[in-house]
Amino acid sequence: MTQHSPPLVLPPSLSRTVAALPDKDRNRLDDTITRLHTVNGRLWDTEDRVRGALLSAAQVADCKREIDQLNAERNLLAERADEVLGSLADAGRADAPLHTETLASVVDRLSVLTLRIWHSERAAARDELARRRVPALHGQQEELCAALDALVSDVVAGRRRLPVPARFKLYGRDDAAPAEIKPSRRLRRVLAFGGLSECGKSTSAEFVQRTCGAQRFKIGFLLRQAAHREGLADPYALSARRQAELLLGELNRFADAHVDTELFTIESVHDDASIAELKRLMGDALQIVYLDASFALRVERSGTPAQAVAAKDEIKMSRGAHQVAALADHVIDNTGSIAALRARLRRIAAPPASTALRAATPYGLGLPAAVASSTADFTDAVRAYGPGVRLAALTGSPGGGSWIAGWSDLDLLVIAEHEAIGRVHEALEQYRTALGGAASLGPTLVTPGELTARRLTPRLAFVLHQLQQGSPVLHAAPSLELPTISRGELAFAAVRELPQVILTMRRLRADAGPTALRPLYKHLVLACRLLLREHNQWESGPDRILAAASHMPGLTALSVPSLAEISSAWRDGEAELVLKPVTMAVDQLLTWYAVQLAA
Repeated sequence: MTQHSPPLVLPPSLSRTVAALPDKDRNRLDDTITRLHTVNGRLWDTEDRVRGALLSAAQVADCKREIDQLNAERNLLAERADEVLGSLADAGRADAPLHTETLASVVDRLSVLTLRIWHSERAAARDELARRRVPALHGQQEELCAALDALVSDVVAGRRRLPVPARFKLYGRDDAAPAEIKPSRRLRRVLAFGGLSECGKSTSAEFVQRTCGAQRFKIGFLLRQAAHREGLADPYALSARRQAELLLGELNRFADAHVDTELFTIESVHDDASIAELKRLMGDALQIVYLDASFALRVERSGTPAQAVAAKDEIKMSRGAHQVAALADHVIDNTGSIAALRARLRRIAAPPASTALRAATPYGLGLPAAVASSTADFTDAVRAYGPGVRLAALTGSPGGGSWIAGWSDLDLLVIAEHEAIGRVHEALEQYRTALGGAASLGPTLVTPGELTARRLTPRLAFVLHQLQQGSPVLHAAPSLELPTISRGELAFAAVRELPQVILTMRRLRADAGPTALRPLYKHLVLACRLLLREHNQWESGPDRILAAASHMPGLTALSVPSLAEISSAWRDGEAELVLKPVTMAVDQLLTWYAVQLAA
């Protein structure tokens, strides 16, 4: 509707009757009538535009398409209003005289008359004919309001029946059931960023693109693409519904052509009407994200004068940008830290999911009796802390059933609320004491917030993936939500982790005495595992990992004793017997790696 155009005021009897409706029906009717009045205002403006200044043939065609679209919306909204208004009728008087039109049709006429009065009053200052019409128009409005109130009273009392509200309008379509564009099954998730100037929309979209692999689009680009494809001169002159259909059409085309893309972002949402229509078309597949910040902070962040920011805000607000907050699925107060913003964005872009985990007792993990008993006591202790401790699991070799006494560590993952970490420390100290020298304990403590915000090291991401693939846990709280880790994410994580592993392996190789055997061998296996992930190979177990790595292009086969031989030599104090073949394999791998990166 034209900016500052008049609101639609219903006559008193109808207003009182509507106020008595149940909240759900009343709110639905209020929204529908408001939208109907808005559509009528846009119809008026569009018809003025097509009759006004000289337009090209393409611009006239655009206007005609918009008029058809708005008329279709107008009739649909009137039918929806009648669905509620029809409930006011007394169903017991089937013999009552039939009125010629429905209540919503009269409301629609009142809306148009309200607009006609407003436009005539604006034109009266320069047009004598318009000035003389104004009193007559006000008289028509009073009569129509009185007639509508009388009709409402008659309908409620059963003295009048209303016709069937269906209008069956086609507006140029070839069939009676208008085809509605729907999201492609490959268009899985779209984030739409809105907000006023300098609130962080572009920064947020860029972060989601970089960290979540999203495909990022500007709404203006998509509309221009669609306009070019369909021969439209000005897509912004079309109705909100038509703009939403054009946006969805372009997103569908890209999603169908790029089937591996899981996430899209669009920015910036400045028009509340068109994004509301897109939400109706897409449902929960579209998540509207509104970023909010104070004017003073936005000015500070922009580095430009306050007047410049205010001017941009005024333009955006004229299009309804500030009203997007009421439609948003997520409203983010972007006045805090970057860490808080990014954590919220990661949860929105990749929401955690409830995970079905496989539970096992320590005695079922192949651990020695003393180690299993100490582990069971620790599990009982953290389980007694209640919901503060969400998960406890032995990872690595215990989870895989290949733990070797005297060689393997007890790698432990505990997910606990920050407030419970102190009590977890106490349980860990008791655990270490109970273990004595039977095993070395390597705990990893992480909060649920860190996980759902995906603040993960590559190794932690791999552990979560293993748990989701069926590795057992000692304890898990009901309805535990964890980030879903894909193999693709692990492959990217391997790229980030491998440089640190290589640097550590070189440091260990520089002092390769017998005491370095265990960490040197473990880093050799880890480096080979990460390299295999980059080649989309997912071997488990040190012997199989080293054997598979020997087949990487250009790498001479690694001749390394088996894990059983190496661990036995380590436990027996004969590390020097197997140290040489391990160091030779490390040298081979480091040489190969250097050549690969220098090519």
